[in-house]
Amino acid sequence: MCYRTRLNADLGQIEISFEAAFLEPDGYEPQEEINGFAHKPYPVITDEHPGKIQLFDWGLIPFWAKEDKIKRATLNAKVETLTEKPSYRQSVNKRCLVIADGFYEWQWLDPKGKEKQKYLIRPKDQDIFALAGIYSHWTDKQTGEQRSTYSIVTTEANELMAEIHNNKKRMPIVLQERDRRRWLTEEDYSGFAFPYEADLVAEKC
Repeated sequence: MCYRTRLNADLGQIEISFEAAFLEPDGYEPQEEINGFAHKPYPVITDEHPGKIQLFDWGLIPFWAKEDKIKRATLNAKVETLTEKPSYRQSVNKRCLVIADGFYEWQWLDPKGKEKQKYLIRPKDQDIFALAGIYSHWTDKQTGEQRSTYSIVTTEANELMAEIHNNKKRMPIVLQERDRRRWLTEEDYSGFAFPYEADLVAEKC
């Protein structure tokens, strides 16, 4: 799975890398480690506005949800079951790029995970990269507040990630740079499931 990322890059570097501009540049704060369960605004690029970098909350809230508690269970969405899960079914073709310069995973060193080794993972050929995401727009019926939220799409682990994430053997879909626009625009997403992968490296933290 993927519950913690890193985005410590300079705002200008991000804009150059993605040929897009922040809509709310004052809202961006470089961070060494971002906890998905904090549900804080995070930079994404959507299929609706590919030239803009927007801040969406991590944890997808489907438009039909009566309250936002569901967000704790929707940080990740399995690519194999996107159309089967009610939470994601309406967002299959609402695609976004989740911007990162690293993500974290923990390797279990014993059968119950009492001892763990933390790793920082990133692609070899991209300093700033995109994870595949889907998104939703939700209106709080109590307050009228409108919120835009997203989920990172995951797939079966490749050889490296199966060794690191050895309890679940999952990983986020790390997009190759040439495929960023294809993720946003191509209706059939099945080609992004493993064995599709970027060449990753991992270092102990």
